[in-house]
Amino acid sequence: MSILGTQVLRAEDPRFLTGGDRYIDNLDIPGALHVVYVHSTVAHAHIVVSTAAAAEAEGVVAVLTGRDVDLPPDGLPHPRAPTAMARPKVATDTVRFVGEIVAIVVAESRVAAVDAAELVEVNYEPLPVVVDPEVARGDSAPLLFPDAGTNVVMEAGFRQPDRDAFFEGCDVIVAGRFVNQRLAPCPLEARASAARVEPDGRITVWSCTQGPHGTRDAIAKDLGVERDRVHVITPDVGGGFGAKGGTAPEEMLLPWLARRLDRPVRWVETRTESMQTLVHGRGQIHTVELGGTRDGRMIAYRLHIVQDVGAYACFGAMMPFITRSMAQGVYALDRVDVAVASVVTNTCQIEAYRGAGRPEATTAIERIVDVFATELGIDPADVRRRNVLDPSVFPFTTLTKAHYDNGEYAAAIDRAVAAAGIDALRAEQAARRVDAERRVLGIGISCYVEITNGGGEGEFGSVEITAEGGAIVRTGTSAHGQGHDTVFAMLVHDETGIPMDRIEVRHGDTDDVARGNGTGGSRSLQAGGPPIVASARDVVDAARKVAAELLEANPGDMVLDVDRGEFHVAGTPALAVGWREVAARVVEDEGQALLRERDFEVEGATFPFGAHVAVVEVDLDTGRVELLRHVACDDCGRVMNPMIVAGQVHGGIAQGAAQALWEEMRYDEDGNPLTATFLDYAFPSAAELPSFERIPMETPTPRNPLGAKGIGESGTIGSTPAVQNAVVDALAHLGVTHVDMPCTPERVWRAIRAAEAGP
Repeated sequence: MSILGTQVLRAEDPRFLTGGDRYIDNLDIPGALHVVYVHSTVAHAHIVVSTAAAAEAEGVVAVLTGRDVDLPPDGLPHPRAPTAMARPKVATDTVRFVGEIVAIVVAESRVAAVDAAELVEVNYEPLPVVVDPEVARGDSAPLLFPDAGTNVVMEAGFRQPDRDAFFEGCDVIVAGRFVNQRLAPCPLEARASAARVEPDGRITVWSCTQGPHGTRDAIAKDLGVERDRVHVITPDVGGGFGAKGGTAPEEMLLPWLARRLDRPVRWVETRTESMQTLVHGRGQIHTVELGGTRDGRMIAYRLHIVQDVGAYACFGAMMPFITRSMAQGVYALDRVDVAVASVVTNTCQIEAYRGAGRPEATTAIERIVDVFATELGIDPADVRRRNVLDPSVFPFTTLTKAHYDNGEYAAAIDRAVAAAGIDALRAEQAARRVDAERRVLGIGISCYVEITNGGGEGEFGSVEITAEGGAIVRTGTSAHGQGHDTVFAMLVHDETGIPMDRIEVRHGDTDDVARGNGTGGSRSLQAGGPPIVASARDVVDAARKVAAELLEANPGDMVLDVDRGEFHVAGTPALAVGWREVAARVVEDEGQALLRERDFEVEGATFPFGAHVAVVEVDLDTGRVELLRHVACDDCGRVMNPMIVAGQVHGGIAQGAAQALWEEMRYDEDGNPLTATFLDYAFPSAAELPSFERIPMETPTPRNPLGAKGIGESGTIGSTPAVQNAVVDALAHLGVTHVDMPCTPERVWRAIRAAEAGP
């Protein structure tokens, strides 16, 4: 009997809950020196660094500056990006954001390294600062890179097509300027890394990365060695959300230091360092227009995006192009126009963060759809139903060249709205308004489609039968909390009948796992699951022949009883052999374990979708917003384990709601971070959130054998606009038409006061 689709408890959790987990900071690395980085305290300046006093401090082994480091700068995100904008591993003459590395202190203990770091002297000659990407894009803005002659990393589509022609047939045109604010990823495990040169000259690196093989390749390239000379180990990782997808300078420097000093080295960042220097997310400003007819048909949609990239050209420069590809959302539109510009500013770099360009696309269109509905006086759910793509059009290529696989968008809206009981909510909202209550109700809706495994990478997987009759599963994906051990073990159990507690899932070691593309973009199950299933079936086929030999039968007559995990001749289940006997015979005959491996090439990205309904209560006297309910219908194709899906959705909703209501990474006009600790950055706990209501829905994709789509980012994408729309809806009777995120009490209070004061 198949266990796929049933709720199976996470195999990882007992280890995590009882202290059996292993993080880099817990590892015993004998003789390791401690690395502390000295960071710039100024956002933009010419610098002169003096290390003499620090070098003489007790316990210090080395103090190095950018002039000592011969590693290349970070790679550029695209050939069109100005080469001057590449980030050096350590700043030499100029710093461009608060937190940039200006010196490296290496000592026998962390205490000694921290103390010595205080003795590094940095002379700053301040330069003009720009933190607003719209200002930075202007002709008169201070330049971060004078040699580039511009602050624009990349730009496309900022043309001005004939407005009358673009909005032809539109009775109503609504517009808005929406801010998708900068966020800090805040993984509970801050970054950590370590490196050691082995006696044979190979380099072992411990990295809390989302992609061990990519990290190995990047280190090998920077050091100028072959890939097989670098061994990357990724133990348990306490959250990543995309921010640990690349390999940062802090990590790249460690193997270089280990070779230079001929000693193991290790580094763990503080929470403040994490907030200031771990890449940030979002950071887009949207100028939006939507035109349609008075009966609610949407015709033409225009979106102009200005992306804050931070101080150096990085993957964040490509984020608005992902937003552009998903700009059309779930709607049948006649015309879509999207322009993008990526701009450097004197701030920390922006890169992928849970959703990476897709939440931005959804928030932009879902906010303007609500504005459109309000202008027409039509219920927001009805406007969406009238305009969503019909299931009959799939597979469908959007006007921005996204190739959707399938979708039941109207059905998702109907399920979410019905589960929320929207008629009763509207009645309660109206009653509170009639009674002039100071605590008002708001209902927000969003409908979304997103892309998962957007890069289209395939994946590696293998299954090996152990001498005891268990299994070892190897995967090129790399978990940081998603539940890979559970789901991949379920897949193998379903094919082999081997009990899940005898199936070990391995990942995160480049010597043990042949190859892999890591974890990001909600790709793991749809890309990593099929090669594991194929390998398991190959193992079963091979084992069937061995079992036939053991039972002196025809291989074609052999049957695997998955419930018992035994092979027998069809019709005679009493005489059977198990996996232990099969494994022993394979080792006896071949001298090695029964092992099969596969590489899976994907047929294309998949497109999860869904609808969310948020219910908020707003205090008109204080501006405080409370999220009362959140109903989510997220369709991720075929569901392997409802518990895993629910966990991913719940975590995603928490982060999406947090963006709508609380979180924002802020800088002052001089480029100083204002929210660099959890005392300043409004990071929510469970106390600020309701119990989310998940409505199941499954529309299997035809693009992989499992029918699975991604789920890791969907909750974030659907929840943010639903919650923001709910806040605006609560205040609509006062004349409030928009509140930028985060909808903090102060921002909401100011919107209320402005509306009550009148024009």
